[in-house]
Amino acid sequence: MSTESAEVQVRPGVEADLAALTDLYNHYVRETPITFDTAVFTPEERRPWLLSHLEDGRHRLMVAAETGSQRILGYATSSAFRPKAAYDTSVEVSVYLAPDAGGRGVGTLLYKALFEALSDEDIHRAYAGIAQPNVPSTRLHERFGFRHVGTYREVGRKFGRYWDVAWYEKEL
Repeated sequence: MSTESAEVQVRPGVEADLAALTDLYNHYVRETPITFDTAVFTPEERRPWLLSHLEDGRHRLMVAAETGSQRILGYATSSAFRPKAAYDTSVEVSVYLAPDAGGRGVGTLLYKALFEALSDEDIHRAYAGIAQPNVPSTRLHERFGFRHVGTYREVGRKFGRYWDVAWYEKEL
């Protein structure tokens, strides 16, 4: 499956994307509180994450690439929400964009493709945790029908301060 706009192609992520996806994620590890990881990853350390997102099933990885250069502009995932079996029909979703890709509709294209890919799967709810403040992410999730269900106050410490995480859910 592939979704395209004039400049962007969205497709399932593949192993050849690993280095670029790791670089993109590491930007957020180093520079932002958007992820609570605090140490950067090597591609080898990130390989199990990539391999846990298949081209079918509940756990997916969709990649947005520039049509000509194939430069990775971002990715969206659906992952296990919690490890216990009763949570199997719930997924946690996330979107990460290259620093220069915001405001171009890339996140929207990624989520459209992800939710289309998940539409035939046995999934009851999707959840998203958004470190606060993050207005662009909040707007994206609300645009896709997510609703705020609660906020964990000062749940993570990074860069010498505590951060809140607002939780959103969407019925699938």
